Amino acid sequence: KMNIPLGPVAVFGAANFPFAYSTAGGDTACALAAGCTVIVKAHPAHANTSELVAGAISRAAALYHLPEAVFTHIHGASTEVGRFLVEHETVAAVGFTGSFTGGKQLFDWAMQRKVPIPVFAEMSSVNPVFLLPGKLAADTAGCIDKLAGSIVLGEGQFCTNPGLMVAIDDKATDEFISGLSSRIISTVPGDMLNPGIFRNYVEKRGNALAQQGVQMQAVSGSDPGINQGVATIAVTGSDTFLANPLLHSEVFGPYSLLVKCRDAADLLRVAESLEGQLTSSIFATEEELPAYAGLADTLQYKCGRFIWNGVPTGVEVCLSMQHGGPFPSTTDSRFTSVGADGIRRFVRPLAFQDMPDQLLPEELKDGNVMQIWRTVNNQLTDSAIG
Repeated sequence: KMNIPLGPVAVFGAANFPFAYSTAGGDTACALAAGCTVIVKAHPAHANTSELVAGAISRAAALYHLPEAVFTHIHGASTEVGRFLVEHETVAAVGFTGSFTGGKQLFDWAMQRKVPIPVFAEMSSVNPVFLLPGKLAADTAGCIDKLAGSIVLGEGQFCTNPGLMVAIDDKATDEFISGLSSRIISTVPGDMLNPGIFRNYVEKRGNALAQQGVQMQAVSGSDPGINQGVATIAVTGSDTFLANPLLHSEVFGPYSLLVKCRDAADLLRVAESLEGQLTSSIFATEEELPAYAGLADTLQYKCGRFIWNGVPTGVEVCLSMQHGGPFPSTTDSRFTSVGADGIRRFVRPLAFQDMPDQLLPEELKDGNVMQIWRTVNNQLTDSAIG
């Protein structure tokens, strides 16, 4: 038994990551490593950059005598281009990083095909941070430093931006809000990556702040320039949050909403109301955890990466990374789009039963001329069989 490539993979470039999640990004690297050919649809927000990177890939493929069609690069701002790709009978899988609307549409098209195909779409996440009172009281400044930096990092244009904070309504939380507000007010607005992201931020931020029961707590004290995002902190109560689904939605940019809860039970209700997330974080001391029984268990079923006393921004490419979570953060919580395990999205297992050696792939032949490690009769070995 071994994994084999799914077939041609359509990769959609991400608006906010011209390199890491686009033409030569993780999806492309994983698909090629799995043995799949790749068709990249450039994102129109950085079409020229995508074209330059695509040229480098094509030259590298030619240098190493790979088939010309191993990598294909196309452009097109119309949604019909994306639909054509997803519905094409030779395309076997899709990789996408972007909005919930875009990812869900690709997924729906793929499921409506005569032969449905997997879509690995990373979409929407507010990455909740739960701040327990013991930790806030003991390390107010540390919590402020971590979260202030994380909220405005890259003008909030990370899919792991902490867009939601949840805390008990007490003195420690008030001090935290005051300190965090001071940091946000002193923030200088920065450039959003493109006008589309800027317009989306202005609209979503405005909608969130217009909701009844939501108070704007702090905003950057400097006037923004063209296409510059204004860092913002808003505050609301748990009842308002629980009653208003719009407040659960991602505001992509330097924005975060803090929800004040009455007690531990209220905090748990907020956690239980959340949709699937890329990450969830708990800021706490180990001593206070028993008073919040059930919170950790609830959150780990809501996310793909569960963080202790840390912020979600910063995604390391390593074996232990999980960059994926329950819907709607992604379309398939079993996989990651970052790290070596990302290759699993583009392969499937194939078992060979009672096959003569000559019909087996080189990796499975008795002689093991490739000298690779294999599991034989439940034992890991690099030896030949027989």
